[in-house]
Amino acid sequence: MNLQFRPANIEDLPRIVEIYNSTIAGRMVTADTSPVTPESRLPWFHAHNTTHRPLWMIDQEGVNVGWMSFQSFYGRPAYNGTAEVSIYLDEAVRGKGLGKQILRYAIEVAPAYGVQTLLGFIFAHNYPSLKLFTDMGFQEWAHLPEIAVLDGVERSLKILGIKIG
Repeated sequence: MNLQFRPANIEDLPRIVEIYNSTIAGRMVTADTSPVTPESRLPWFHAHNTTHRPLWMIDQEGVNVGWMSFQSFYGRPAYNGTAEVSIYLDEAVRGKGLGKQILRYAIEVAPAYGVQTLLGFIFAHNYPSLKLFTDMGFQEWAHLPEIAVLDGVERSLKILGIKIG
């Protein structure tokens, strides 16, 4: 399972949105409740850069299987060393062990982007993602009870973190 990580370019945005939208109906990964468009994601896309807050496309044997990003936490200078990591995989490869490889890569390269702390924002009912992150050394740093409502059901959010280096 050799994965290749490459910087995303604007031509990748429709694929990024396609993968992202495929997670919405499951109500486990994102707080968005309806599909987004490439146009609506342009500001988010342009907030990433190859020197500080990268956005990667993840390919396996020449086929795109997902994407990963580092996103700034809270938007204030004192938090520049902290980033939220997001991993989104194509439906066909979910549950096949790629998440561990991807998260390992994120941890390994984080210092090159000035990141000393990685965070994962994960719904408390998303057991597969919670297991992935804790298996990779992340610890629960916060539990925000019932702060989201998905289809009339209140959902809690956990923040998992890891110090790097």
